[in-house]
Amino acid sequence: MSDELTQALQSLFVVALVAALAPLIVGIMPRLRVPQVVVLIVGGVIVGPQVLDLAEPASIELLSNVGLGFLFLLAGYELELTLFRQRAGKLAVIAWVASAVLAGLLVGLLAYLGLVRAFVPVALGLTTTALGTLLPILRDNNMLRGSFGSFVLAGGAVGEFFPIVAIAIFLGSSGRFLGLLSLLAVAVIALILSLIPRLGRGGRLQKVVAEGQGATAQTTLRWTVAMLLLLLLIANAFGLDVVLGAFLAGIVLRRWAPGDVRSLEDKLDAVGYGFFIPVFFVASGMGLDLRSIVQSPDRLILFFVLLLVVRGLPTLVIYRSALPRPQRLELVFLMATALPLLVALAEIGLETGEMLPENAAALVGAGVLSVLVFPGIAVAIDRRMATSREAVTGSSAVS
Repeated sequence: MSDELTQALQSLFVVALVAALAPLIVGIMPRLRVPQVVVLIVGGVIVGPQVLDLAEPASIELLSNVGLGFLFLLAGYELELTLFRQRAGKLAVIAWVASAVLAGLLVGLLAYLGLVRAFVPVALGLTTTALGTLLPILRDNNMLRGSFGSFVLAGGAVGEFFPIVAIAIFLGSSGRFLGLLSLLAVAVIALILSLIPRLGRGGRLQKVVAEGQGATAQTTLRWTVAMLLLLLLIANAFGLDVVLGAFLAGIVLRRWAPGDVRSLEDKLDAVGYGFFIPVFFVASGMGLDLRSIVQSPDRLILFFVLLLVVRGLPTLVIYRSALPRPQRLELVFLMATALPLLVALAEIGLETGEMLPENAAALVGAGVLSVLVFPGIAVAIDRRMATSREAVTGSSAVS
C-alpha cells in the first residue's frame, strides 16, 4: 500500500470518526442545543492540520466536493418551483434584491476604505443563505411546518440560487457574456434530463426501474447519483461552479424521480447525511485558516455583523405584513446563516488573486460563526413561541 493511499485512508477514517461522534456529542449535551453541523465543523478544526494534524484536507477533496454536491442536490430537491408564483416566492425575490442593493452599498464603502479588494465575491457572499446547511436543523426541530415553512424554503432557495446564477455570470472563467450563455446551456441540459423519464413511461423500462428500486439493483438511487455527477461534470465543463449543477440536479430530480418517491428521499438522506455531507462539513473545518482569523479578528466580526444586516434587515421589513414579529425574527437569523457558498466564493477570489487572504479567511470564518450562532437563536425563538402557544391552549382548556 502506497504512502498516499495510507494517508488518504487515515484522513478518511478520522473524518468518519468525527462524523460518527457528532450525533453522540449532541445527544449527550441536549441542553446546549448545538446543531450537528457545528460539531462537525469544530471537529474538523480540531483534527485538521492547524491543531492536531490528524487528517489532510487534500486527500479527501473529491469526497468533500461530492458532499457539497449532495448538500445542494437535497436543497434543490426541497424547492417547489410553484412557490415562486405564490406570495412566499415573490417576497423572497424582493428581499434578496434588497439585500443585493444593500450589500453593494456597504461593500462599496469597504472597498473605498481599502478594506476590500474583491468587490463582487464579497458582496455576493453577504446575500447568500445556507438552505442546505439549515435543512437538517429545520427538520430536526420541526420548523418547516405550515405557511412559515414555505417562507423559509422560498427565502433559502432564492438565497442559494440567485447568488449561484450571479457567480456563473460575473465570476465564471469565460467572462460575463459566455458565463450567461453557459448558464442557459446547463439549464437547457437539465430540462432535457427532466423530460427523459417520460419517454419510457408505461413501458418495459419503467417496469424494470420500479422493480429494481427496492432490490439490490437500487435503480432509482444509482440513476440519481449518476445524474448528480453528470450535472456536476457539465457545470464544470462550462466553467461554472459545481454547486449550480448540484442545485439543478435537485430541481430536476423532483420532476424526474420515478416509483416510490418517499423511499428515494429516505435513501438520499441516508447516503447524503449518512456519509458525504458530514465529510464536506468536517473538511470545511479542516480548511479554515485559523492564523489569518487570529491575526485579523475584526474582519471576521465585521463580516459576521454584515451577514445579519444585509440579509436580516430587509427580511424584517419586507415580511412585516406576512408574518408576526417573532417569526420574522426567526426568518432574519435563518436567512443570515451562510457557509457553503462563502467557501466557494473565497476559493474563487483566491484563485483569481482578487480577494485578500485575510478577507477570504474572515468571510469563511463568519460563515462558520453564523452556522454556530444564528440557527440556535432561531430555534430558541421557535421553542419559546411553541411554549407560549401551549400555555395559552392550556389556560383556555382549564377555563
